[in-house]
Amino acid sequence: MKLLTLNFLTCARKACKQEPAAFPLHPRDAELERVEMELNPEFLVNVLPRLEWKAVRSLGDELGLPTLPEQPPNPEDLMEKDGSNEPTQTLKDLHALLVETSVANGKLVCGHCGHEYAVKEGIANFLLPSHLV
Repeated sequence: MKLLTLNFLTCARKACKQEPAAFPLHPRDAELERVEMELNPEFLVNVLPRLEWKAVRSLGDELGLPTLPEQPPNPEDLMEKDGSNEPTQTLKDLHALLVETSVANGKLVCGHCGHEYAVKEGIANFLLPSHLV
């Protein structure tokens, strides 16, 4: 499960739907997997406005990955301005965190109710037991 996906998920319990603490889900005992992929600046520039930046930063901090800036970068600041059209370090870090890194095994935990969703072989199980539906 790509870390980018965690920026769009919240706890599935009805009691957590309106609770701010239910987002984002927090990885616990996460076994991370990194698969190198070609950098796609256009994709990152287009997805950047859709991201909850505070959640992206906290996810990176929780997993001990490179620290991102306090505020989301402006899309035009993600490429070097010296005419070389090279990506900045911030763009490379975003790519590594959101696109190349995934949770292979572990748990995703709701910050509100504490429910744990298992992740096995990169697939999260969001089915709730009947008593929690």
